[in-house]
Amino acid sequence: MIRLRSLLNLRPLRLGKSGAVAAEFALTIPIVVMLIFGTIQVGIIFLANAGLQNALGDGARVATLWPTRSLQDIQAELMQSRFGIDPQKMATPVITTGTTEDGQNFVEINVAYTTDLNFIFFTVPGITLQHNRRAYIP
Repeated sequence: MIRLRSLLNLRPLRLGKSGAVAAEFALTIPIVVMLIFGTIQVGIIFLANAGLQNALGDGARVATLWPTRSLQDIQAELMQSRFGIDPQKMATPVITTGTTEDGQNFVEINVAYTTDLNFIFFTVPGITLQHNRRAYIP
């Protein structure tokens, strides 16, 4: 009899919905947090890509100036004009000179940057952003 009475007293608890909201919140909050941090990580990648392209464009611009600049000047401009990039993760720019078949001199600039994807619960291997640009020297 005592057991039946205790089961009857639990019936309002089983029918109540006040704990359902807390359980749903506990199940959905990790997904929402992952989406928020994923969006932030994608934004960081876009910022690094924009900074890398800006540095590459400025380096190519310096390469086309008259009088002709040295490779060290081009590299210094690359390093100075970057933004949104961790300097330790950026590879040293590779700057090569050459001549086309038509006799036109050029400078080719290659830059690479590796970014890490860091979520709260785990870290994913990094993405390497790589760009190159050829600037023709007057």
